[in-house]
Amino acid sequence: MSESSSNDTRCAYTYAFFLIRLWLGLRALFAGLEKFEKGGAYSFTAYYENMGRMASGITGASFLPLWTTRPFAHSIGYLLILVGVTLLLGIKTRLTLLAHGLLYVALSFGLMVVQEGEGVAWLGMHVILAIGGLLLVQYNRFALARD
Repeated sequence: MSESSSNDTRCAYTYAFFLIRLWLGLRALFAGLEKFEKGGAYSFTAYYENMGRMASGITGASFLPLWTTRPFAHSIGYLLILVGVTLLLGIKTRLTLLAHGLLYVALSFGLMVVQEGEGVAWLGMHVILAIGGLLLVQYNRFALARD
């Protein structure tokens, strides 16, 4: 393989990784922010109402007790925003991608226990993209804090 071809391949992987990181970061950021919305307005009150309903809904439709669903529900929006921002800025990207993947596995578990198969499939796509990002993270050239 010639040096030019090798550079072209590295460049393509760098751009591919950047697109995955950008998409996952934006998706996590906006997924977190939407949890603060109620009736077109964003607030902490709306967040805790929304997440309280989510926790109660999961508890009512599954074997999970409220003492396990409530802390997760109350933290998920903040975690999504944190993961989204750190991915967008490229801060500790490998660790952030791992956290992103684990967060979406946890969200998938919540949907699995309430037998919401379609939602699980959508969340599974996020996990697959996080895996792709982890496989390409060595090509991370646009980052504030490298791993």
